[in-house]
Amino acid sequence: MLLDLLLLIVGFILLIKGADIFVDGSSSVATNFKVSKMLIGLTIVAFGTSAPEFAVSVKSLLSGNGDIVLGNVIGSNILNILLILGVASLVHTLKVKDNTVKKEIPITILFSLVFTVLLTRSDGIILILFFSIFIYYLFTIMKNKTDDDDDAKKMSLFKSFIYVIVGILGIVFGSNFVVDSASSIASILGVSERMIGLTIVALGTSLPELVTSVVATKRGEYDIAIGNVVGSNIFNIGMVIGLPTALLGGIGSVTVNYIDLVVMIVAAIMLFAFSYKKHTLTKKAGIAFLILFVVYYSYVILG
Repeated sequence: MLLDLLLLIVGFILLIKGADIFVDGSSSVATNFKVSKMLIGLTIVAFGTSAPEFAVSVKSLLSGNGDIVLGNVIGSNILNILLILGVASLVHTLKVKDNTVKKEIPITILFSLVFTVLLTRSDGIILILFFSIFIYYLFTIMKNKTDDDDDAKKMSLFKSFIYVIVGILGIVFGSNFVVDSASSIASILGVSERMIGLTIVALGTSLPELVTSVVATKRGEYDIAIGNVVGSNIFNIGMVIGLPTALLGGIGSVTVNYIDLVVMIVAAIMLFAFSYKKHTLTKKAGIAFLILFVVYYSYVILG
């Protein structure tokens, strides 16, 4: 137990420092390539911070722990919006691009709905096809010019990529330490797989998104913060669930609680509703997100 607690602390340190370096590198990559930071947030940052979810998904499927796979993805997608954007919105009002409100957030809602429909058949191939359409969409916006960030911190391209790689390694190793040690402690305390998946594993694998988004928000990199969450949620469904299930032939017997799925969809719809009119996420939105987060997790823990 003492070793697990020590690894938990080390994991958090790696996460925080890794996110700090990762945001610097990602922002500089966008400046070097003269593309929007939203695009970088939706791709490099989102996919990078979703690496722990993907690793946990593959590991759990190979071990036959389907409940942890579903709990991890559903819980992470709920946490990404309700907790991460909730906290980030309290730190500072987040500006949301018109394109994000009209295209990327609706795509997130669509993926959530498709995931719910296909869940019982574990149809990973269809999820991958939907994800491929999203990737195609990203390529269509790659030629967008960079935003007005001439004052952004710029490093050489080589140094930028080194920062990205070192940052993501710190994030991945840090999250692994947190997840493994927290899961071990929970197992000792006799917590169920579904509970571990929806809480400890989901929170642990969402820590990269949480720390990265908060750091990005404090630095005024709102596009990276928003793109990180939106891209991560799409990646979680399209690849974290889609690819392993397509390759390994399904996720086996699982216990589906439709309340979890409903909350995941409601969270995505709330993100759209709060950002649609003024293209911002204010403290009001942050408080609403966090209230639903507390209510939902009170139900999960007490239920």
